Amino acid sequence: MTLAFHIFLVIATFFFMEFVAWFTHKYIMHGFLWIWHRSHHVHHNHALERNDLFALVFSIPAVALIVAGSLLKEQGWEFLMYIGFGVTAYGIFYFIFHDVIVHRRIKIKFVARSRYMKRIMRAHYVHHTVHTKEGAEAFGFLYAPKKYEKEEK
Repeated sequence: MTLAFHIFLVIATFFFMEFVAWFTHKYIMHGFLWIWHRSHHVHHNHALERNDLFALVFSIPAVALIVAGSLLKEQGWEFLMYIGFGVTAYGIFYFIFHDVIVHRRIKIKFVARSRYMKRIMRAHYVHHTVHTKEGAEAFGFLYAPKKYEKEEK
């Protein structure tokens, strides 16, 4: 397979993961695994929260895909490795955006200046105005509809 195809797989997987994250957040985290996710919707002083288990869960298929693709390269399964890279890239961006920039779990100085960052952060803050399993909105992490864009005067 060509380098261009490998790059395409990484990028396509990265963008597909936004749908996976949205679906998982809406129907699993705010569904039967609310018992884990609830810790993320309540204020606390702990460095870790039960919700962090989702990062571990999502890392397992990413690592498995990378390992399988590298071990089965000669049999034509190398593409799995690049799908794993796409999942991993999404996880890194998710961590930077969600945990570092939005929730400031690592203290950095960051001021959102772009309309995109302001919109996605506002959507996430709207999501966190609800502290229960039901009634939340804005389940995406790297995409938010324009309705979350505040009109600047």
